[in-house]
Amino acid sequence: MENIQPISAASNAASLLQFDPSATIIRMPELAAITGLARPTIYKRLKDDPAFPKPVPLSNSKARGAPVGWVLAEVQAWVRQRIALRGAA
Repeated sequence: MENIQPISAASNAASLLQFDPSATIIRMPELAAITGLARPTIYKRLKDDPAFPKPVPLSNSKARGAPVGWVLAEVQAWVRQRIALRGAA
């Protein structure tokens, strides 16, 4: 019993919040929430905007509707770029 040490809630919560956005995949609902864009607008951006983050295939399927995700760090960088463009205008 001497070797048992309590784990504080603060240190446990802090360790849960430490993750790597460059290795975190988000799905469409999170992408829409972060960018503020609707699903159809996201697909239009994918087609027309070369700066918009590209999806990452989550399976080997090439069929329509195959699961995809986006790299969180790329999405955050795109949002920051949009914010910076606001200041330049």
